[in-house]
Amino acid sequence: MDLDEIRRRLSQIDAELLALVGERQRLSHDVARVKRATGRATRDFARERDVIMNARAAAERHGVSPQVAEQILRLLIRSSLTTQEQDLVAAQGLGAGKRALIIGGAGKMGRWFASYLDSQGFAVEIADPSAAEAGHPAIADWQASALDQDLIVVATPLGVTRDVLLGLARRRPRGLVFDIGSLKTPLRAGLEALVAAGVRTASIHPMFGPDTELLSGRHVIHIDLGDEASAGEAQALFASTMAEQVVTTLDDHDRLIAYVLGLSHAVNIAFFTALAGSGEAAPRLARLSSTTFDAQFDVAAKVASESPALYFEIQRLNEYGTESLEALARAVERLRSLVETGDAAGFEQMMLTGRAYVAGRAAART
Repeated sequence: MDLDEIRRRLSQIDAELLALVGERQRLSHDVARVKRATGRATRDFARERDVIMNARAAAERHGVSPQVAEQILRLLIRSSLTTQEQDLVAAQGLGAGKRALIIGGAGKMGRWFASYLDSQGFAVEIADPSAAEAGHPAIADWQASALDQDLIVVATPLGVTRDVLLGLARRRPRGLVFDIGSLKTPLRAGLEALVAAGVRTASIHPMFGPDTELLSGRHVIHIDLGDEASAGEAQALFASTMAEQVVTTLDDHDRLIAYVLGLSHAVNIAFFTALAGSGEAAPRLARLSSTTFDAQFDVAAKVASESPALYFEIQRLNEYGTESLEALARAVERLRSLVETGDAAGFEQMMLTGRAYVAGRAAART
């Protein structure tokens, strides 16, 4: 065959592969239906392992890299799990006959919740200056509306969420109210006002972004506000997913988030800031990049593409935010000192301490 013929055959194979992927995807709906009928869990880790090991063995027989086969099967498994999870959420019909209002629903996470609640059967309404673009019925001004929905989600920017919560406390809506703020200490007054007003109140932090489709391996943090019934209602919204739901106090949440978000953001901001100030052009560094550099650069690039206003709020508004920044500054200064003084033993100890810490986290996840 000449080159054109080879390319045509490759295109045919690609089409056949995609047709098979489509058939596999359709079977995933059948798997979800059978699992619902028999009460089996959506995720079966033993089955996943068998699928991957079988794929690796088959790959070797066909002269294909087992690593490539595993990567492909993991993508297909993830796609299948996403289909099954979405089918289960829809089948539960938790919101059937109920209405939900999302204040700030035209934002990225507001849109995610609009789609998610819509899939559960809620009749979703949006209160947002850009609501016309959100694809759901719009409420021009939530403060002038009846607020008679069964569920009210506050998905506004962090800097205004407290005032929204205070406004809702004055109105005392009958439905469950919860915010999705990434910090909670700035919202303390608003949350306390809602509880004091007798409003069914919860507070959650979805630890994932708006592009998330599968909640397996993701966390949803619930803040203990002393209202178990309302917290239970909020948790029920995610019960049909594979998300891990965690309960913590308001202060513990922000102290931990100072490291989980604040520190990780700061490391990447410092990384790309140091590169930008190095005088070396990105393409020049890319030609000499290493595996570690490429991995770090990819994460930093994602951070750089996020909202500066949101990331500043996460650093600035957290009552515990300076704690993680000071820890980062101390770590960088210690590293600089060890290198400048030629302290190889100290450098090794720094590496070994980090290795032990990382190993502890890995053990906790298994």
